[in-house]
Amino acid sequence: MKIDHRNFGRKISIKWKLFGWLALFCGILLGLLWTFQVAFLDSFYRGIKRRELRSSGETIVRNIDSEDLSELVSRIVFQHNVSVRIANENGGDILSESRDIGKFWSLPPEDMQVFYQRAQENDGVLFETFSKESFKFASQDIQRRTGGKVPPQTEFMSETMIYVRLVERKDGSNVMVMVHSTITPINATVETLRVQLMYITLIMLALSLTLAFLISRKISRPIIQINQTAKLLANGDYDVHFAGHDFLEISELSNTLNYAAVELSKVEALRRELIANISHDLRTPLTMITGYAEVMRDLPGENTPENVQIIIDEAKRLTTLVNDILDLSKLQSGVQSLTPSVFNLTGNIREIIGRYSKLMEQNGYKIKFICGGDVFVNADQVKINQVVYNLINNAVNYTGPDKQVTVCQNAYDSKVKIEVIDSGEGIPEEQLPYIWNRYYKVDKKHKRAAVGTGLGLSIVKTILDMHHANYSVISSVGQGSIFWFELDTVQPQNLIPDETRG
Repeated sequence: MKIDHRNFGRKISIKWKLFGWLALFCGILLGLLWTFQVAFLDSFYRGIKRRELRSSGETIVRNIDSEDLSELVSRIVFQHNVSVRIANENGGDILSESRDIGKFWSLPPEDMQVFYQRAQENDGVLFETFSKESFKFASQDIQRRTGGKVPPQTEFMSETMIYVRLVERKDGSNVMVMVHSTITPINATVETLRVQLMYITLIMLALSLTLAFLISRKISRPIIQINQTAKLLANGDYDVHFAGHDFLEISELSNTLNYAAVELSKVEALRRELIANISHDLRTPLTMITGYAEVMRDLPGENTPENVQIIIDEAKRLTTLVNDILDLSKLQSGVQSLTPSVFNLTGNIREIIGRYSKLMEQNGYKIKFICGGDVFVNADQVKINQVVYNLINNAVNYTGPDKQVTVCQNAYDSKVKIEVIDSGEGIPEEQLPYIWNRYYKVDKKHKRAAVGTGLGLSIVKTILDMHHANYSVISSVGQGSIFWFELDTVQPQNLIPDETRG
C-alpha cells in the first residue's frame, strides 16, 4: 500500500498552525491592552469621574437633613477629591467645602443662581462639563469675576464637571447641592503609558513568540511521530510501536494504534494461513480429479464406475468448498437476509443426521440424537439447517478415536437448546474466544476435513448473530467440546396449513 505524499505539502504543519494561533492570540491581547490603556483611557477616566460626582451628590441629598451632614461632606471631599457646595435659592452658601479652594469654585451668588435656574429647567438635576473657554455666564465677565487680568490658558484646568441637584428639606426650604471636580489633563499620563507599552509590547512579543513556538513544538511532536509511524503501518509494517506519553489523548491514541497494529498483524497472518488452507483444500480435489482423469485416458480398462465416482465425489467436494466461501462472504457482507418461517426443528435435525448414513457406514462414525419430542421454531429454515450441518461437521472432524458425536435437544421456558458434543482433544481456554473468527484455527496445522470445508464455525456465528440467538462453546483440553445455540420456540397450533396460506 502506497501513501500519496503529493498533497501533504499543500497543508500547513500542525506545529506551525499551533504557533500561528498562539501568536495571533498574543497579538490580540497586546492590541486590546493598547486600545484600553491609550485610546480609551480618557473615556474611562471621564466615566469614573462622572460616577463619583453623581454618587457623591446622591449621598449628600439622602442625608440633607442629617445632623452629621458637615462631617459627611468633609469625608466625601477628602475621599473623592471633589468640592461640595450647598446653597439656598438666592445663591447664598449653607455649607461649602473644597480641597481646591479658588479657581472656578469661588463663584458669586449671581452665578449660583444661574446654575439653580438651569437645574429647575432640567427637572431639578444638572450635569455639565465645561471647557476653560466656555466656563462663563452671560451675566458676568470672567475678568471681573477673577478680579483682574485673565490668567494664561496653561494655568486653567482644561475641563471641569459640575453636578447640581435641587432638593427640598424637611423645613420646606429648597436648597441646591453642587458637587464639582476638575478633570486633570491626562496627556502626560497617556504619553507615559505609551512609552511603557512600547517596551512591554516588545518584551511580551519576544516572550509570547518563544512560548508559542515551544508549546506548539511540544504539542505537535508526538502527533508528528504518530503520523510518521502510522505511515509505516499503512505500508504493511505491523511491527511498529506507537509511543506517546505527553498527553492523555495522545497516550490513548498510541495505545489504540498499538492494539490496531497487533490485530492487523494477526489478521494478516490469519489471512495468509486461510489462503494456504483454502489452496490446500482446492488443490487436493483438483489433483484427484486430474490424476484419475489421466489414468482413465492413458490406461486401458481404468474407465471404471469406481474411478468415475471418485472424480464426481471430488468435484462435489470442490463445489462445496467454493459454495461455503461464497456463503460466508455474502453473510458477512450483509447481502443475504433472513427469510423466517415456522418449521419443525427436530425433524430437520433428524434429516440432517440421516444424510450422514453413508459416512457412518464407511468410516464407523456414530451420531446419536437425543430429544424429548418435536419442537417448532420461527427462523430461517435453510440457514438454521446450515448451522446444524456445520456444527455436526465440526464435531465429526474433531471427535476422538471412538468416533462418537452426540446431538442433544432440550426444550424449556419457550426456548430450545441444541448441543453438539464430540469426544475430541478439546480447545484450550485461552483460545475459546477466537474460534468463531473467520481466519482462526485452533491447532494452527491444516487438517483436511473428513466432511465439509473448515469454514463452518464462521458461517454458524454469522447466521446465529443474524437471528440474535445465544450461542457458545464449552470445552477444555482432553474433555471434548460442546457447541450449543438457543432459539425461541412456537406452539404447533400456530402453524397455518398449506392449503389455507396465501
